[in-house]
Amino acid sequence: MRSQILNQAVVRASSKLEVYMNLKKVGRNVLLAICDAEILGRTLCEGKIVFHVKEDFYKGARVNVEEAISMIENSTIVNMVGKNVVKKAIQRGYVHPEAVLNIEGVPHAQIMKI
Repeated sequence: MRSQILNQAVVRASSKLEVYMNLKKVGRNVLLAICDAEILGRTLCEGKIVFHVKEDFYKGARVNVEEAISMIENSTIVNMVGKNVVKKAIQRGYVHPEAVLNIEGVPHAQIMKI
């Protein structure tokens, strides 16, 4: 009973985590770009790395993180940035933790299906 209550609380909390999801067809590929909602438009800098979380690339539908993660299965290229979306992708086994690049403390990961 207690674990069921905890699981329901986790589902409710993750459903409130919002991200922007932009899905595009590029040639034969399906490109999925996802970013945590609160970092859209930011520029992240660390050392020589300058990473722009551009609206024209990431901004699409504003959805909960679970919905965005469910779209990975049907995408051939995935670009994601943000603590919530990358954490969820790691939890689901789409991204290995060692494949994550942290820029200004914000995780970034990519998936390429060949």
